[in-house]
Amino acid sequence: MFAFKEQGLSLREIGRRLNRDHTSLSDELKNNAPYGAEYIPCRAQRLSDKRGWRQRCKAPLKNPLVFLYVREHLRLGWSPDEISGRLKLDHPGESISYEAIYRYIYSKKMRRYKYWEYLTLGRKKRMKKLGRSVRRDNSGKIPGSISIDLRPEVVSLRSRVGDWETDNIIGKLTDKTALSVTVERVTKLTLITKLLDRLAVTKRDALVRRLEIFPKQIRLTLTTDNGSENSCHLQISEDLELLMFFCHAYHSWEKGTVENMNGRIRRYIPKGISIDTFSEEYIQEVEKRLNSTPRKCLGYLTPYEKMSQVLSLSSN
Repeated sequence: MFAFKEQGLSLREIGRRLNRDHTSLSDELKNNAPYGAEYIPCRAQRLSDKRGWRQRCKAPLKNPLVFLYVREHLRLGWSPDEISGRLKLDHPGESISYEAIYRYIYSKKMRRYKYWEYLTLGRKKRMKKLGRSVRRDNSGKIPGSISIDLRPEVVSLRSRVGDWETDNIIGKLTDKTALSVTVERVTKLTLITKLLDRLAVTKRDALVRRLEIFPKQIRLTLTTDNGSENSCHLQISEDLELLMFFCHAYHSWEKGTVENMNGRIRRYIPKGISIDTFSEEYIQEVEKRLNSTPRKCLGYLTPYEKMSQVLSLSSN
């Protein structure tokens, strides 16, 4: 190109002679002879080599340590954001953005490895964030229930530990079994209990058994929905010495912490599969994995680590 350009030929003519697109030649000049500087082939080659070396060294997923860390923790079910945040704690000086991980997962070359299956929703195609319309019905179903409208504002602020949310997960509609999922709003500590039936007394016993081991100052409120399994709320409140609050009907986002956790649990216990097929040991392993996963809202600590900090402070 340099020799033809010295002869005064246009880029289009040079491109025809070299069987190259003229825009490629234009890019070559812009990259290696910016602002009208003279194009010198040997200098252009040095600049190109330098850019190539820098790109190979700096691209996060071409760093073996980062590459293996990302792939290992994707398989553990960690989200790209959790991997990005925790990497800085586990390996100071190394970093990768969650966007780079998403692009890696959904790139054409990597789609055959199906890393998208390890994401929370497991979508083959990356989706945009969109809102959705909901039904609005403020009617309650549980006699004697206290509306979430009366819940102290401090709970919404997440400025203290001890406010919990609970919900049930079912497998097949014909099943008697279910999972009781209870999550602390600040630490994200999650308790998963297999229920042999969906009766209110069974749910009550599970909640009392799992929550009574925590100090009273970490059992302050419990928020739930209007499902019939919560009919024993008065006895739960008495046994655990806490207040129970009920969301408005069809307003599942009012207990968004446990709803988010339900989505994470669905990675391991998909919809439509009977809860009966999962052993107690497997369910406890799912609980352990969720509580051992770093969370952005915790500064990339795990729920176990965060709750351990809280308990040690409360005991002093």
